[in-house]
Amino acid sequence: MGRRYDPERRQRIVDAAIRVVGAKGIAGLSHRSVAAEADVPLGSTTYHFATLDDLLVAALRQANEAFAPVLDPGADLAEALARLLGDLLSADRARAELEYELYLAALRRPALRPVAAEWGEAVSEALRERVDPVTARALVAVMDGIGLQALLTGAEYDEAYAREILGRVLRG
Repeated sequence: MGRRYDPERRQRIVDAAIRVVGAKGIAGLSHRSVAAEADVPLGSTTYHFATLDDLLVAALRQANEAFAPVLDPGADLAEALARLLGDLLSADRARAELEYELYLAALRRPALRPVAAEWGEAVSEALRERVDPVTARALVAVMDGIGLQALLTGAEYDEAYAREILGRVLRG
């Protein structure tokens, strides 16, 4: 019997990897766990992704693409960024936790570092339409810090606090 054509298989494997990491953390990710979650043969995961790092790169890239900031050019920037961060953290907290886990995995997995950097660069680039490059990087760092603190402490996101801190960065 010949190989069955399945153009969606690679995407199903990436989606399954994201679900596995969401449920079990990166430590629970294996080709076998992803194959079971995607309902594909084990060989399919290794065919499309030779290593777990290859699979994590694809998952992180997909998470990056899901977060594309769109800012109204006339809006108060601190307010818009605070609202954007609030939307990210409030709309689907489990998804935000998953994205941060993938992002932070780059600390121990060098293959993920370029993809993790892409996210910060994409947000900085969007911000450079409104501010200088140094301020854009500072805003990304502050948003990362506030988001990570909210997720780690389990605290409810405080949009007024975020708006104030972002405003301070913008005022220099």
